[in-house]
Amino acid sequence: MKKHKNIMIQGTGSSVGKTLIVAGLCRIFAQDGYRVSPFKSQNMALNSFVDIEGLELSRGTVIQAEAGYEIPRAFMNPILLKPNSDNNSQVIINGKVAYTADAKTYFSNSKELKKIALETYKNNIENNFDIAVLEGGGSPAEVNLREYDLVNMGMAELVDAPVVLVGNIDIGGVFASIYGTIMLLNEEDRKRIKGIVINKFRGNKEVLKPGFEIIENLTGVKTLGVIPHTDIDIEDEDSLSEKYKSFKLNI
Repeated sequence: MKKHKNIMIQGTGSSVGKTLIVAGLCRIFAQDGYRVSPFKSQNMALNSFVDIEGLELSRGTVIQAEAGYEIPRAFMNPILLKPNSDNNSQVIINGKVAYTADAKTYFSNSKELKKIALETYKNNIENNFDIAVLEGGGSPAEVNLREYDLVNMGMAELVDAPVVLVGNIDIGGVFASIYGTIMLLNEEDRKRIKGIVINKFRGNKEVLKPGFEIIENLTGVKTLGVIPHTDIDIEDEDSLSEKYKSFKLNI
């Protein structure tokens, strides 16, 4: 088997298009002849999928696995949070319900959860796939949560993954969000970001070029490309989807 490699897609915030970009990369790598798996160490979803062993995982990860011509498996999403209320969630580990916790209790278990995420990755992903495309959650610039983080830079650190940062230009302020995200990170985390992608763009990308140069001069990170706005109906991350905006999730 070819030596295992990985890449991680993180975003300046939720709903920037991480799920779709991961799915696209999985399809590209699979078409190039590699065995590829998505991996999201922690996800939050009210509506889960049941794999061939009867284990639960997020539907976003399912789409990504199918894009890479793989059977969706719970080890691709080892920690799944299913909200019960504003204050607590059911914690599903490797496809099985483990316990219910509020945010404080959940974060207090971060060392054990990181261990679970890493062991699952090493045993099931690294040993069986040529490439893993990891997906972050929300933003890596939640600096108050860095010591507990196991889905963004915390996970990238555990598996030594290079990071591509995605920004959503459709909501405005994309250069500010990119700059702010990068500059809020500590130096080691900042070094992991190898490129920037601007997503959901409408118009002529030539007008963006001065911004690319400014951001590169300020941060040292190049813009890899611009993805046009496309209406594609895929599963949203429930915590911030318009479909589920009546829910306020604090974990």
